[in-house]
Amino acid sequence: MSKFMKVAMATTLVFTLAACGKEKSSGTAKNKEKIIIKYANWNNGPENEKNLERMMISAYEKKHKNVDIQVDVLDGDWNQALGTLASAGKLPDVFMQNNIPTGLGNNWLLDISKYANEDVEFSKITDTVRNASTVEGKVFGIPFAQFFMGYFVNKNILDSLNLDIPKSGYSIDNFLNIAKKATNLENKTVGIDSTQGLVEWYPGAANPKLGWYTYADGSFHLDSKEMIDGMNKMKELASNGYAYSQLNKDQQEGLSGEDAGLAFESGQIALYYSSTYNIPNFMKKLNFDWDYIGIPGGRAAIVNDFLGISKNTKHPKEAYDFAKFMSFGKEGFKERMNLSVKNGQDLTTLPISSDKEILDKYWEIYSIPGIQDTYNHLNNALVDPMKTLPGYIPARWEAKIGVKIADKDDPNVWDLFNFASQGLVQYQDYAKQLNELANKSHKDAVDVITKAIK
Repeated sequence: MSKFMKVAMATTLVFTLAACGKEKSSGTAKNKEKIIIKYANWNNGPENEKNLERMMISAYEKKHKNVDIQVDVLDGDWNQALGTLASAGKLPDVFMQNNIPTGLGNNWLLDISKYANEDVEFSKITDTVRNASTVEGKVFGIPFAQFFMGYFVNKNILDSLNLDIPKSGYSIDNFLNIAKKATNLENKTVGIDSTQGLVEWYPGAANPKLGWYTYADGSFHLDSKEMIDGMNKMKELASNGYAYSQLNKDQQEGLSGEDAGLAFESGQIALYYSSTYNIPNFMKKLNFDWDYIGIPGGRAAIVNDFLGISKNTKHPKEAYDFAKFMSFGKEGFKERMNLSVKNGQDLTTLPISSDKEILDKYWEIYSIPGIQDTYNHLNNALVDPMKTLPGYIPARWEAKIGVKIADKDDPNVWDLFNFASQGLVQYQDYAKQLNELANKSHKDAVDVITKAIK
């Protein structure tokens, strides 16, 4: 996640040119009568890798003899490479989006409302995710993959302390109690991996009217009681040694070093905040009893990847059909699960569709009780807005505060959260200013996109 976040945080609406390479997955000059769909996705990998994505492309071509999928391989920064193709009039028909606002601001994206609104299977995507794909009532994103964020629990640690294993809907107080009671450096155990996740989930767990990072009803609420309370809880956990990442270097070296992920895999962390993307890896590596328990309060916390269709595609219907097969479509996801089992390939995405047949098949492959519980709480989910909300990246990380904080002359939002969690500053002293800054970042980005899609 950290590598991905760095790429997303670097995104801007103006791009320099970058080199990009191309390859054909199966088409030849002899097949001129075929419909050619060019496709770019950072998951494709090289042609000789024969990973799950390549297998899916081949499966689609076998089912659609009149279509030739040609893979564009992009080098360097993703958005810069897409910008290079777009400036040359060669943007792929279907491509992975770093984030929807960037695609809209650069006038890359086709409005696919016509196809999505007539598609019964698109309606089986949960409301919160469909809404995230939509801007000004128009659909510009196709959910390609779906992950839940939340806590994975080491049941062995809790059992040794006679603590009940949390179930979906566990309380914030229960979370805090586990974090404190499970921390015992002499026994080489720590309550949680890090406090940073609380910035995103705590307000929405404390108040169902707030969303991820407090965003709700068109604006941020970073000066809300819930956000201030969450920041105070962060400081309490970090300053008292209940969070692995906030331990000092000597303490970490006495465990598994600086890598909290390795510490969890080694059985040293009770509650680990991560993505369901890691489930196949956990099933192979973890030698203790574990489960996924989500975030306190019982709301799902969803992260999606989105495909886009080029505004200049000559084959919009076929491009939509292919994108659907690779992502949320029932036929395609059944094929993805079958190929995963048959070829021993990890299936890292959760089902996007709520179709019962799809879900039942997925549970046969990955039977994680906590994941099944979470699927019952999707319609009031928190949705990570990093790929969908204009202005979110500066509002969450990059925007400059404008005043010196602690030893930083020109701090950004990330610095403020870091200092506040360490107790070097009081978050509430900056909450109103931060909220105004975040909402300005959002409004400015919305203005850019509104002009672009008119």
